[in-house]
Amino acid sequence: MYDSYDATSYSSGVEYFTGAFIFIYLVVIAFFVICFWKIFTKAGKPGWAAIVPIYNIMVLCEIAGKPAWWVILFLIPCVNIVMMFIVYIALAEAFGKSAGFGVGLTLLGIIFFPILAFGSAEYVGVGSGATGGGTVSTE
Repeated sequence: MYDSYDATSYSSGVEYFTGAFIFIYLVVIAFFVICFWKIFTKAGKPGWAAIVPIYNIMVLCEIAGKPAWWVILFLIPCVNIVMMFIVYIALAEAFGKSAGFGVGLTLLGIIFFPILAFGSAEYVGVGSGATGGGTVSTE
């Protein structure tokens, strides 16, 4: 009565889908590691920091001019989203880009991170980005 159901064809379809999903996931992860590696080296930090969990967020905060302890805030649900906006906007400004570019890093990272990593953007440091928010010398 139930001979028309072939359990092996269903399971092999799920296996192919799962395998394809895992492959795409690993490609995206590798893509972002490469982008962060390049961004870190542009900022004078070790590129290998991009592959070390938690430490990569500390280095990112350091490049963006934020305290390293902010990594704790990245571990709190919902707060991490706000922190991502703040740190990515500061990161964009540290590379001479606008705050709008920082929002792009947050919302469309797959497009904006390679632009930052492989484009002509140079690390200018904290407070001397496109918005001119640097300190004024009185000398």
